[in-house]
Amino acid sequence: MNIRKVVLSDIESFVDLYVLSYKGLEEYAYTQRKDIEDYFKWLLKRDSEGFLIVEMNEPVAFVACDANWFSGVDGEIVGEIHELFVHPNYRRRGIGSTLVEKAVDYARRRNRRTMGLWVGVKNLSAKEFYREMGFIERLSLGKWTRMIKILEN
Repeated sequence: MNIRKVVLSDIESFVDLYVLSYKGLEEYAYTQRKDIEDYFKWLLKRDSEGFLIVEMNEPVAFVACDANWFSGVDGEIVGEIHELFVHPNYRRRGIGSTLVEKAVDYARRRNRRTMGLWVGVKNLSAKEFYREMGFIERLSLGKWTRMIKILEN
């Protein structure tokens, strides 16, 4: 498993894997290719150091951690996981957990006290995954649930 920082030339792999990973969860995803490309560019611009790809002969997962994110809900700059997805054929192998750990480590190195993310209210498997990673549900707004993890330095 090779983990490296994302570069602009990863955009096609990101778009293709994003569409595949969000099958059945389209209510929480961008569905137009142009929107996904714009999202990729936004993630890369927000915090390129925290945007990682996993390759195993092919791209299989991405995480976008933004250590510069001001969370109005939390009232502070946090480490924010804007995106995490793993190719369906590679799930349940520890790849997602490894990426969350990398994101948490990155946020800690940037002296963040809180790690946050939004997950779909009905995305029960993702919510359970994040609970197993030490996140707690903070609140729900519309179709989204806010989850946080307090980071100990």
